[in-house]
Amino acid sequence: MVEAVLSRDPRSEIRGPSDLGPRTSDLERHVHHAPHRHVGSPYTETAQIPKGPGAEHRAEGVLEILPAYEQGLMDIDGFSHLYVLWVFDRAAGSSLIATPPLDNRPHGVFATRSPQRPNPIGLTVVALMRREGTKLFVRGIDMLDGTPILDIKPYLSSVPDAELRRGWLTAIDGGAPPVR
Repeated sequence: MVEAVLSRDPRSEIRGPSDLGPRTSDLERHVHHAPHRHVGSPYTETAQIPKGPGAEHRAEGVLEILPAYEQGLMDIDGFSHLYVLWVFDRAAGSSLIATPPLDNRPHGVFATRSPQRPNPIGLTVVALMRREGTKLFVRGIDMLDGTPILDIKPYLSSVPDAELRRGWLTAIDGGAPPVR
């Protein structure tokens, strides 16, 4: 439904910036099957999570998957890193403008990692350390304990660091290459 929000599709229940507010219930109406379960994380408050350019996400956690979907984990062990798509289930409201922690200038929400978004969806890359049944033990957690997981995919990137552009972040951290 991101497409409907961004294009203001008249069929969507979300009509545009004036309709921004808590999105979890809207997301739940549009995501009919969330086959994954939740994140086991050492973080219980957002202030505990490292933020900003150069932040190192080294915390270990567990992606706990519903037993009915264990078959979908077949062969995941062969990948070193995973994309985790998840819900900012504790974000309050949303805004199209965000001011990141390490910058005093406002930016469009789609140019930031702010949790206050029209669709409260997060994306994280984690290192897969091991799998035990329906549990994926990972490093690089930046979500709160109990965060709902929408999807998991193998991380594959063919974009060389030299070709990545970092937008407004270049002015903040001197244009250093991204930490992977």
